[in-house]
Amino acid sequence: MKAIVTGGAGFIGSHLARELLERQWEVHVMDDLSTGHASKVPQGAALHIVDIRQPEAEERIAAIRPDIVFHLAAQADVQRSIKEPDTDAAINIIGTARILKACRAAQVRKLIFSSTSAVYGELSRERITEEDPPQPISFYGMSKWAGEQYLEVFRRLHGLPYTVLRYGNVYGPGQTAKGEGGVIALFMEKLAKNEPLRIHGDGEQTRDFIYVRDVVAANLAAVEAGDGETFQISTGHTTSVNHITRLLRELHPGGVQVQYGPARPGDIRHSCLANAKAQKRLHWQPAVSFRQGLEETYRHWFPPSG
Repeated sequence: MKAIVTGGAGFIGSHLARELLERQWEVHVMDDLSTGHASKVPQGAALHIVDIRQPEAEERIAAIRPDIVFHLAAQADVQRSIKEPDTDAAINIIGTARILKACRAAQVRKLIFSSTSAVYGELSRERITEEDPPQPISFYGMSKWAGEQYLEVFRRLHGLPYTVLRYGNVYGPGQTAKGEGGVIALFMEKLAKNEPLRIHGDGEQTRDFIYVRDVVAANLAAVEAGDGETFQISTGHTTSVNHITRLLRELHPGGVQVQYGPARPGDIRHSCLANAKAQKRLHWQPAVSFRQGLEETYRHWFPPSG
C-alpha cells in the first residue's frame, strides 16, 4: 500500500508515518515545514516540501498516485485563527479543496481527514455525540467543519470515499508547544525551562485528552472502515487543567509553580466526546489511560537518569 501523509512532519503525522512504515507501507510525507520539522519525518519516508495551497501539491499527488491520503496538514492554532482568519481559511479550506481535487484526479482509493472537537464550540452537553450540531466559536473550528463539508460534496459529486476523524485533545511525545501544541506540551516546555505553568482561567476547564498512539490506531482502522462517516476519536472522559498540574507535581521532583490569568477568547470551557460509534464501526477503542500517557510524555521530556 502507498500513502501520502499531509502534515507528516508534524506531531501526529510523524507518528502515523512511522507506524505505516512499520507495517511495510510506502510512505510519502507532504509538509511545508511551517510548523513541522524535517527531523521528525521517519527514515524510510519520502519528504516532499510542498504547500497544500499551491498547484505543486496537486502535481505531487498525481505523480505519486497513492492508495490512501491521510490529510493532517492544517492551521491548528485557535488563537492564530482568530487573529488571522484569512490565513486559517486559506490553509484549512482552500488547501483541503486542492487536496480533494488532486485525490479525485489521481483516483485515490480513500482520504482520511483529521478534524477536531472544536467544530462543536460551547455545546452544553455532558458528552457530545456525532449527531450533535457543529457550533464553532473560533475560525479554526469553522474552517475544519467547512473542510468536512467539502469532503461530503466531493463524495456526492465525484464518488471520492472518505472518513472524518474528529479528535479530542491529542497529546504525547514529540508534541511541541508551538503551532499544533496543546496545554500538555506547553506545560512540559515550561517545566523544562523552570518557569511557572500559566493557566488561562480558573483551571477547571476540561478536555477529553487522547494519546497520540490511539489516534494513529484510529487512522489505520479508518483505512478499511467507516466510508462516508464521521467519528469522534476520544476517551469519553474529561480531565481538568488543574488535575494535570496535580499529576505533574507527583511526577516532577523539582516542584511545579502555577500562575493563573484571564481566560482567552475562543477557548472552550468544557469538551467531552463520546466514542461509542468509533468503537462499533471502526472496531477501535483507546488503549492508553491519561495517567499512563502523561507519564510517557513526561519521560520523553525528562528521561530517567542512569
